[in-house]
Amino acid sequence: MYKSELDKHIQNKSLSNSFVFFGESSFFIDVYTKTVTDIEDASILSFYHDEYDFNSAKAHLSQGSLFGDRNVLILKSEKKVPKKDIDFFIELCEKNPDNIFVYAYYGADHKDYAKAFAKKSTMDVRFFHPKDFEAQSIVSQIAKEKQVSIDNYSIIHLLQIHNGDVALACNEIEKFTILGRAITTKDIDNLVFGLAEINLDDFIKKILNKKDFKEDLNNILEHGEDEIRVITAITSYITQLYMFNIYIRVKGAPNALEILGYPAPPQIVEQKAALSLKFKPNIYAKLHELLLSSELKMKSSNVDKSAIVERYHKETKDF
Repeated sequence: MYKSELDKHIQNKSLSNSFVFFGESSFFIDVYTKTVTDIEDASILSFYHDEYDFNSAKAHLSQGSLFGDRNVLILKSEKKVPKKDIDFFIELCEKNPDNIFVYAYYGADHKDYAKAFAKKSTMDVRFFHPKDFEAQSIVSQIAKEKQVSIDNYSIIHLLQIHNGDVALACNEIEKFTILGRAITTKDIDNLVFGLAEINLDDFIKKILNKKDFKEDLNNILEHGEDEIRVITAITSYITQLYMFNIYIRVKGAPNALEILGYPAPPQIVEQKAALSLKFKPNIYAKLHELLLSSELKMKSSNVDKSAIVERYHKETKDF
């Protein structure tokens, strides 16, 4: 199912007690995981990424609560948990309606989950990135909750600075609470540093054009970004270029609305179209492989993350 269907179940109080959340939007996965497990006096056990232990998870859902509270199990992972484990936890929830189980999967290879649990009572939900109006509405709602005065134009500007990342924009709203006044675009320009499209374009172009990017990377890191987010941003950008490449090869000319889902300035479209055609499909495959392996190394080891980014740059010089 999709987000709209889940929203109806929440509104009608007809939720299941087991959930598999996946898709393109980590933001929505986080939000709805919190929503369906926000239960007073619940006994919650959460596992993040490599912390998962089947026996501990099994014991938590299998045990009865001494005080009649509900047992909640949350698995958050970018690596796939064995399906037999997921099926087992869902079955425990089917046997005991007081149990709640959420499997929040953040990996990109999630499409097989759409029908994997069709015969189960679980609600498997695919979340897409919020559309522009949704993102603006979310940030506006957060601003109201935090009692931050900010108009819609400034919200759009804030989202543009963070390249449409709703989570980052909402984090900025939290910071704005200390100002105690209406937030303007000038405030945003002065106080916010994000992976804005123009800055990100320049940074990635240096990598793709095999130029030195250390100064740019240091500047990004000094302003609070981490290497994993940088790698993720590069992956997203490369994917976008690949989409341009495929579309142009098939249709003959780029169409931002069909490729990106939203209109973009003509000069941006022209730049991305030209850059996308510099690489053949097999090069895009190699770039993605390098990026994903680099991201995995960062998340699974205590290593020098900036060194991994630099090594990625060196390896791309061979393409």
